[in-house]
Amino acid sequence: MSNIYESAANSLGLFNSPCLTKVELRVTCKGISDRDALSKPDPCVVIKMQSHGQWLEVDRTEVIRSCINPTFSKVFTLDYYFEEVQRLRYELYDISSNYNGIKEADFLGAMECTLGQIVSQRKLSKALLKQGNTVGKSSITITAEELSGNDDYVELSFSARKLDDKDFFSKSDPFLEIFRVNDDSTQQLVHRTETVMNNLNPVWQTFKVSLNSLCSGDHNRILTCKVWDWDSNGKHDFIGEFEATFKEMRGAMDGRQVQWECINPKYKVKKKNYKNSGIVICNQCKIIKMHSFLDYIMGGCQIQFTVAIDFTASNGDPKNSCSLHYIHPYQPNEYLKALVAVGEICQDYDSDKMFPAFGFGAQIPPDFKVSHDFAVNFNEDNPECAGIQGVVEAYQNCLPKIQLYGPTNIAPIIQKVAHSASEEMHTKEAMQYFILLILTDGVITDMADTREAIVHASQLPMSIIIVGVGNADFSDMQMLDGDDGILRSPKGEPVLRDIVQFVPFRNFKHATPAALAKSVLAEVPNQVVDYYNSKGIKPKCPSEFESSRTFGH
Repeated sequence: MSNIYESAANSLGLFNSPCLTKVELRVTCKGISDRDALSKPDPCVVIKMQSHGQWLEVDRTEVIRSCINPTFSKVFTLDYYFEEVQRLRYELYDISSNYNGIKEADFLGAMECTLGQIVSQRKLSKALLKQGNTVGKSSITITAEELSGNDDYVELSFSARKLDDKDFFSKSDPFLEIFRVNDDSTQQLVHRTETVMNNLNPVWQTFKVSLNSLCSGDHNRILTCKVWDWDSNGKHDFIGEFEATFKEMRGAMDGRQVQWECINPKYKVKKKNYKNSGIVICNQCKIIKMHSFLDYIMGGCQIQFTVAIDFTASNGDPKNSCSLHYIHPYQPNEYLKALVAVGEICQDYDSDKMFPAFGFGAQIPPDFKVSHDFAVNFNEDNPECAGIQGVVEAYQNCLPKIQLYGPTNIAPIIQKVAHSASEEMHTKEAMQYFILLILTDGVITDMADTREAIVHASQLPMSIIIVGVGNADFSDMQMLDGDDGILRSPKGEPVLRDIVQFVPFRNFKHATPAALAKSVLAEVPNQVVDYYNSKGIKPKCPSEFESSRTFGH
């Protein structure tokens, strides 16, 4: 078995060349100028990282309505590589409330720096530069904290009852803010809940936060909690506050409720019979142990890698040298380049090195009906090919026998892999995780079914990587990659986790295969970890895994 460990460790050089540490970044802005004299801006900050000369979005903050000095609640967790210059760009947008996309938004300014600068200074404040690099009045501050050793997360859920009513015609619209009190008595926002409208007994959504972020790992550290009545003009009314510690919150671990009186100090002084402004309750507190990708791989988790290739007519006739499927005697086409670059990494995590390969969008022998999930080796009972080389050979052998056709439907192949993944899910063990690599030349026809299939698959141990081959307009594909907001099924059901990574091959035409693989597979380790952690599935110990394998033979 040692060979899979060695090859995994070697190719992990791509995933985490010695990743020094994880860093949590927080963002605040000051003095955002009103572009619209009548209303305050609704700011949102997008964080981008430079990869091969391009700025790629990593994540974005929430949108805060009507605010010129926003403190964002969103925490960005980035891997900090000591030996790499990691260039970051923060872009501030005013998101008009009727549309949450960046396209309609107004660009208010940007700031560029490196992660190293932020980490070394702990707190970096710079002016935001407008278009044409002119300095505006607004500035941005990034605060960094290293996640040292303790990577545990906490899941907390809060509610309140009998809060003071602050609104004239309706009930208060409460939200809760939790601040960590630092050693120098400054306060750091840890989490801001959503607003529950028109309700004096709100139940806020459960949220997850790292123990490091909540209390710097110190269970007795004071946390200041404030309840506000949300106001659309950004001038929120103060309802009350209380002090708590994580040690107190831990009381809610065994199903009990922990509660605090919410106090408004002004009322306490002024009002004679003042008791409180409501009660805030912690209903649940769960500590979630975080395991790393390597923990799962070392515990024997296999990556099951499936390939799906687009054989629709838009690729061009394979006999024609302009076709994306043209088999050149000396030069692999883009499909083969992408397949080999990604497949060679994935095969290191798969002990049997057997890969199912499917095609879609072609008429296939003997009766030349259109199929959207046929085995490339034409063996429906066993579509597996031996190694990446086996997939390459099956692909080359199959091209002359099929008729490229259409439409471009990818939902059937997602459902096929999801079926295998759902069988694995019932074992409740971290033994198999599925990656579906879809290579396609363009716009998919069954977008609604595909969205539905992805939302369903997001509950399973699987990830989907889509590589766009050729020069088509791939803007629809970007929508499937949830980085741009949350992907929903046609019924409005959101994905549970972002499992799709889309990359246009043309961005990497002149880069090394390793660069393509790194970009495509960058999110996979976190997706594997997120899936098993969310299900509470621990990695098996290498010893357990060895013994279960030996007796199985």
